Amino acid sequence: MARPATATINLDAIRQNYLLAKSVAPKQGALAIIKANAYGHGAVEVAKALSKDADGFGVACIEEAIELRNAGISLPILLLEGFFTADELPIISDQNLWCAVHNADQIDIIANAPLNKPITAWLKLDNGMHRLGITPGEYKEAFHKLSALPQVEHVVLMSHFSAADEPELNTTAEQIQILDTLADELKAPISMANSAGTLEHDNARRDWQRPGIILYGASPFAEAHKLADQLKPAMTLSSEVIAVREIEPGESVGYSATWTCDKPTRVGTVAMGYADGYPRHARNGTPVLVDGHKSRIIGRVSMDMLAVDLSDIPDAKVGSYVELWGENLLASDVAACCDTIPYTLFTGITRRVHKKYI
Repeated sequence: MARPATATINLDAIRQNYLLAKSVAPKQGALAIIKANAYGHGAVEVAKALSKDADGFGVACIEEAIELRNAGISLPILLLEGFFTADELPIISDQNLWCAVHNADQIDIIANAPLNKPITAWLKLDNGMHRLGITPGEYKEAFHKLSALPQVEHVVLMSHFSAADEPELNTTAEQIQILDTLADELKAPISMANSAGTLEHDNARRDWQRPGIILYGASPFAEAHKLADQLKPAMTLSSEVIAVREIEPGESVGYSATWTCDKPTRVGTVAMGYADGYPRHARNGTPVLVDGHKSRIIGRVSMDMLAVDLSDIPDAKVGSYVELWGENLLASDVAACCDTIPYTLFTGITRRVHKKYI
């Protein structure tokens, strides 16, 4: 019998989440962002599930795009980090990939590239994220230079928000204004909105949206949100209790004795650990569900196992079903106890966890 650590991926939930994102701007395009193996959910499987609904996909790099092309995905695919070396450009051209361009040197490289057919370039503006992009003062010149190249068929104006998930801040409005001021003269399609921008900021919904984390059912917002609260969790991480024992007051659980009981405690050992992608730094008290009942992690997460408190779940036994996060326990609630975000939970799941698609 196989080790019970399983990530069950609900592809219909991903599809519904995409359609929710699409519904806020139904006449405009929405690229489903499936970089990092679709945030750990399986890029090929997710792309195939969305192929009838999506307007295209976004990935980080050419390797991720080629994996999709080799799997038969023919929809547009945007390379969000662009190209890294000149020898990628002929592949980008031949494979009909769209490509982010984020510095002046890349424009020069494109100008000297012998391509069989011109490409679509997404010219990235650094309007405050300060990660990638052309500065506002150089953006118009870069646009005109890129647009004039015979190697380029279309140019899309692109930026990225740094704080769209914090609607109380004015940062997003300021970033929108910077691009809009430039775009008034450039007359090209625009893409601004990430997941939070798509759901929260009406003025960010332009020609192309780029929903990412919301496809997988996790809200980008810290507080309740009318649209985000309709998302359906797509990944359920589960395992089973593989051992049960009783310990007495004063006894500890796990490495370094980080948790010591003050009363008789029934402890369940679960086949799940940090080698599976579950965070080692999960605090004592991090929630789990055992046979549908709320429990908590006690002691330090080990490489292959973790311990849960079964004291209030008398019927729990070896073989009891354990949900680490998913349909009934939000990944965001778990992430909050691990000082992280759902992104890292999803993308951290390792290949030794069995993936099951439903």
